Order: sequence, then C-alpha cells, then structure tokens
Amino acid sequence: MFGNFIYFIIVLLIYLTYQPSDETNFSGLETVTLFIGFILLFFFFTAFLFRRLERRIANGEFARLDAQFHSILMRQSIMAILIFAIDIYGLSLPSFFIDIPLFAAIPTLEALLFLGLFVFYLALVWACAYGSYKKLYRSDISQKTYVLSNITFSVPVLLPWLILSGFADLIKALPFEWPARFLETTEGEITYFLIFLLAVAIVGPSMIQKFWRCKPLEAGEHRQRIASLCHRAGIAYADILYWPIFGGKMITAGVMGLIKKFRYILVTPSLLRLLEPEEIDAVIAHEIGHVKRKHLIFYLLFFVGYMLLSYMIFDIILFGIVYAEPVYWLINKTGFDQTTIFSALFSLVIIIVFLVYFRFIFGFYMRNFERQADIFVYSLFDSAQPLISTLKKIVTTSGQSADRPNWHHFSIRQRIDYLNKCETDPRWIRRHNQKVKKSIGIYLLGMLLIGFVGYHLNLGDIGSQLNQSVLEKVIVRELQKSPDNPNLYRLMGDLYYERKDYAGVKDAYEKALELRLDDPHVLNNLAWFYATCEEPSLRDPQRALLLAKMAIELDRSSHVYDTLAESYFVNGLSMEAIQAGEQALKLAKGNRSYYKKQLDKFRQAGEQ
Repeated sequence: MFGNFIYFIIVLLIYLTYQPSDETNFSGLETVTLFIGFILLFFFFTAFLFRRLERRIANGEFARLDAQFHSILMRQSIMAILIFAIDIYGLSLPSFFIDIPLFAAIPTLEALLFLGLFVFYLALVWACAYGSYKKLYRSDISQKTYVLSNITFSVPVLLPWLILSGFADLIKALPFEWPARFLETTEGEITYFLIFLLAVAIVGPSMIQKFWRCKPLEAGEHRQRIASLCHRAGIAYADILYWPIFGGKMITAGVMGLIKKFRYILVTPSLLRLLEPEEIDAVIAHEIGHVKRKHLIFYLLFFVGYMLLSYMIFDIILFGIVYAEPVYWLINKTGFDQTTIFSALFSLVIIIVFLVYFRFIFGFYMRNFERQADIFVYSLFDSAQPLISTLKKIVTTSGQSADRPNWHHFSIRQRIDYLNKCETDPRWIRRHNQKVKKSIGIYLLGMLLIGFVGYHLNLGDIGSQLNQSVLEKVIVRELQKSPDNPNLYRLMGDLYYERKDYAGVKDAYEKALELRLDDPHVLNNLAWFYATCEEPSLRDPQRALLLAKMAIELDRSSHVYDTLAESYFVNGLSMEAIQAGEQALKLAKGNRSYYKKQLDKFRQAGEQ
C-alpha cells in the first residue's frame, strides 16, 4: 500500500516538471484517438494478466502466487505511470488546456484534473486485480470497497501539495503585489514551504481521518484497555478511532499526529476481533513506540531533507542536461519540441533521484524505525511473545507470505526472528537503538553538507557563474541554428554585461541593433554602456546620446529617462540632464532614492 504513495508522488513530479510547448506533437483528433487507444490497450492487457493468474490460483503454490500477484500489481501500476507520462510528454495533453482561463488563474485545478486521470488508471488496475485478490486471500469485501480503499489510503499523500499549491494560487490572485513577489523569490519559496509543511503536518491528521471515514471507538473494554496503556506510556491523543481500511478486514493499527490535539490512534475491527487482549496491547505498544521514539517528527524531517536535496541538485541536473550532447542529437533525430525534450529529461532525472532517496534512504530508516517500534514493546512489557503471535496471525489470516519483501518494513519472518533474538538476549534491543541513533546522526550531517553545497550552488558566486555559463551555452547553440535572431544577441549582451565582459557587450548589442534597430531594451542598455563603461577606451558619449534619444522615442519609462539624463550628463549638457532626471523621478514607481541621487548629481554639475 505504501508503494502507492510513491506512485502518486512520481506522477505529481511528472506533471509539475512538464513545460507546455506552443505546438503539440499531434493534432487534436490524433491526440484523442491515441489517448483512448492507450487506455483500451492498458485495460485489456491488465485484465488478461490478472485473469490468467486467477486460473492458476487453484493449482499453484500459494506463496509463489502471492508474489506473482504483487509483482503484476506493481508492474501494471508502473505501466500506468508510463502511460501517464506519455499523455503528458508524448500527447502534450496539458498544452490543450493552456488557454482555458480558469486553469490559467488556478493552476492547481488543472493539476487535480490530471492527477484524477492517474487515479483512473490505477482504479482500472485495482478493478482488474480484485478477482485474484478475492480468491488468493479469501476476502469477502466487495470490488467497490477494494478499489476505494486503495484510493482513499493513497490519495492523502497529495494533501500537503494540494494545500501548498492551492494557497499559492490564492495568494497570487489577491490584489496585493508584495505577497506574490515574495513567493517568486528563493527565500519566499523556502519560507512558504516550511511554514505550510509544518501546518499540514500538525492539522493534516484531522483531515485525513475524516477522509478515511474513521469513527470513534465506542466505550467499552477495548477502548478502556487502549486508553489505559497510552496513559501508562505517557501518550496523549485526541481520539481512538476505527480504521475502516479494506472494509476493516486487515489486522493492523496506526498512529498519526505530532501533537495531542491532532493525534489519533487507529485500529481496525479485525484487529479487535481476532486478537487476544495481550496481543492488542502489543500492537498498541508498537504504535506508541513510534510516538515515543519521535519517528513522526523524523518522517517530517526526511521530507524536508528531500526538498533540500532537490534544491541542491536542481541546477546540477539542469547543467548536466544543457551540456549533454546526446540531448541535442535526440532533439534533432526525433523532431520533438526542444522544451518537451528538456522537461522530459529533467522530470526523468528528478524521478530517479526521488526513487533512490525514498526507496533506499527513506526506506532504510522506515524499516529500522519499524523494528525500533517492535522492540519498544519491551519498554512496557517483559516479553514480546504477544507481538510475535500477532505477526503469525497476520500471516495466517491474510494469506501473505512471511518472507514477502517490503521496502518500508522488514518481512514478517525477519521481524519475528529479531524479536526472538531479543527474547533470548536483551542486548539486541540496545544494539538496534544505538544503530538508529548513529544513523540519524549521519543523516543530519549529510543534510548539513547538502545544505551548504546547495546554498553556494543556488545563491553563491559559484552558482551565479554556473548559471551564466549554462545560459551562454544555450544561446550559442541557438545562434548556430538562428544566426539572424536579434533577441539572442540581446540576451548575449545582457549576459556579457553581468559578467563585465565589455568587449562582448559591445559586439553583441551592436549586432542586435544591426538586425533590429527598434529594440528599446538594446538601445537603452547600449546607450548606458557607452555612457558609463568602466573601461574608458570603450566609452562613446556622443553615440550614447544618440541611442538614448532613439530609446526614449520607443519607451518612455523611468529607467530610459535615467539613461537619457546620464547621456546628457556625460556630454556636458547639465540642464538637459536635469530635465530628463526630473522626468525619470516623476515616473519612478520604485527605488526612488536612486533617482533622487542621480538628480542631485545632475543639479550639482549644473551649479558649477
């Protein structure tokens, strides 16, 4: 089930990293035909695989068929992701929605539409899998319950993104400029993310338990026993709830919530019905262990760590793609839009990083946190035998193999074996707790190092130089294809100006003017360059004034008037400089102190 969390996050990354292109790869009719065709092929192939498995269940070895069921389920879920990626990058579906005003104003709505498409694909997989699931695990839940349980268990992983994205859309729609401008800065993005991630982590459990349709456990022996154990362990909570996942047929429990007001203890009806009181105590002790060992806080920290890692490698990935010669070979060979190729490759690398991080790094800590929660039973009881017997019952009642691998849990057999070792030698308890403690220390040191590198790559001089180098390479490549494009020379001039490559500035801007004489941006920047260049040999006051006069005819903005005033000033025309400076100050909407200083300079020159 936790694998579904990964699938949803990957799909979200696929969608969010896509950059809509101006031209789609296929016409509207071709796109619709291919879209429907892929759905039908996917459905019939999935149905064929599970029906073939159903026919083998009666004669096959149960453990082997259990593994095959989960293998098919995983493969078809991955296939659903691939088809979704084809919809986004191959069929360019988001490009057909780009002109819809509602989606343009509230991008989160469009994202929800496409996430709903992926839910539809997974629902097809689960609907086809139901027959095999029912026979394999002797389940009596309905197909509707099976499909909806999978959906409702997995979808809440999108809750943090939904709230973050929805509030960002709301902020940008407000009639105030500063919140939107703040969100566009790196500091604003980080601050906004951390604040709302913390808020969602705190209040999210309250929304999730309602989404799962949990109901309070009625007063009685079970509730009293669970409450007594929590009180004994010093754990406060908001409520003890029935967890109706998969019709309540699973033997499982859970805990969610960072603080008392929004912390919930979850138990399934089957757990209360099939386990002995001591076994229920052991399961609840396991969940208490998660709280006492601060695992929920560490899970939040791991998500922040992933965002920090993504922040650090974002530019590295971009640099790698831009500098990779095979990328341009692929663009030329396939004929696909360059934007689509770049965003697809970027999305692919981001997804690989995500899988590696959560499958191997996060998975390592999840497995060891679960083991630490298992051995926490010894903090409340003398023996873990009731937990061991519970694990054996889970194998018996669910039909799953005790050796089935799991990326976020040790297998049931491994859990039982470790508990048996603790039964005979308590030193294994201390060893594992020390292992977890050291592992967390290593993780924190790693994140500090990543944060340090990420800061310098994104905000430091190294990052600035790399960005400039990448931009230059992109412009040079484009100039090779379009040598008469004045906009590319303008961009090159801007880049050289930032790098103080003054010879390059002059050549690039002059070439841009040669190709297009009515570009106010180039006229203004080149005029400022000739009037104020730090290299005296490159100054040309007379040409600066000529260009500034041409620019002001095309763009009567405050910064263009400032350039005109500076050009008058360097030519010794103080009165004209004062007049242009006054106009610049009059039109200025921001940074008025700069224009005042300029005007004072011109007036002082006029008094001499």
